[in-house]
Amino acid sequence: MESKCANCSMREKAEKNPRTFLARLWRFHTRFCPGWKAYQRELAKEKS
Repeated sequence: MESKCANCSMREKAEKNPRTFLARLWRFHTRFCPGWKAYQRELAKEKS
């Protein structure tokens, strides 16, 4: 299953401008989003 987080426009905008409200909202979102957590596990497996 491919995660949509890799192509997420909200994530990309938040990374480009980390001091914006959107970036703060993104960081808050990642604390509870099961899709983001699954995406992080996928990335960890790829690095191993």
